[in-house]
Amino acid sequence: MAWQGHLSLDYRLDDQGGTTALDRHDGPLRVLQRLYPEGPAVCHHVLVHPPGGIVGGDRLAIEANLAEGTHALITTPGATRFYRSSGEAATQGLRARLAPGARLEWLPLETLVYDGALAENRLSFELAPGAEMMGWDLLALGLPAAGQAFRRGHYQQHLEIPGRWLERGRIAADDVLLLDSPLGLAGHKALGTLWFAAGSALTRERREALIDAARAIASPHPVGVTAPEDGLVVLRMLAPRIEPLFQHMSEVWAQWRALAWGLADSRPRVWRT
Repeated sequence: MAWQGHLSLDYRLDDQGGTTALDRHDGPLRVLQRLYPEGPAVCHHVLVHPPGGIVGGDRLAIEANLAEGTHALITTPGATRFYRSSGEAATQGLRARLAPGARLEWLPLETLVYDGALAENRLSFELAPGAEMMGWDLLALGLPAAGQAFRRGHYQQHLEIPGRWLERGRIAADDVLLLDSPLGLAGHKALGTLWFAAGSALTRERREALIDAARAIASPHPVGVTAPEDGLVVLRMLAPRIEPLFQHMSEVWAQWRALAWGLADSRPRVWRT
């Protein structure tokens, strides 16, 4: 039986200026914890999908609305797993809307695409002027640590800031040129994208500071950072496994957080459990 899950997150400021959150779920997608390790200004939300994986025919959707001045960090306690499908695709999607002055950190743990999976992940972020966000997408094809290859199926990714940034990519298990070519993934099984986006244009100085901070963190694996438009900085990385990818992007995220928002490195505890 396919699962149909929907989760709505509504962030508002309380009377003391802290970020409070209301959530409503339908199906197996819900909030595990709401935490405030940095004080009331930043709401850390841990989301879970109790069945433990996504299979063919499953449809999971998250909607997040951030009111003016709110700040939410959204993560997961474990990997998102797309399992083998018998024919139907499995989809997961997020649509986030940020009001002026809102901040969002979209930081789920990695996505694992098992052999035979037919998967689609759609992320859309609508940023009002003055809103800012950081987000990442961490992907492993197959189970590299267990030596289980991604030989059948496909994974489709959609990343969008409407009217400003749109990326659509499809990785098919039989696309040898993409997977193994030096102009493609060059045999790497883990890939990731980290971005900083603003609803208004970033100043040149601020944009270059984010790029310089990312470039200052060395990695033995392929990594690059660019600014495809005035309100966006994007980092991309390839690695043989998810662990070095996660470690590097966590370091860059922490640097960007301090540089852009003056906030300390506050990594969710679930990342260490």
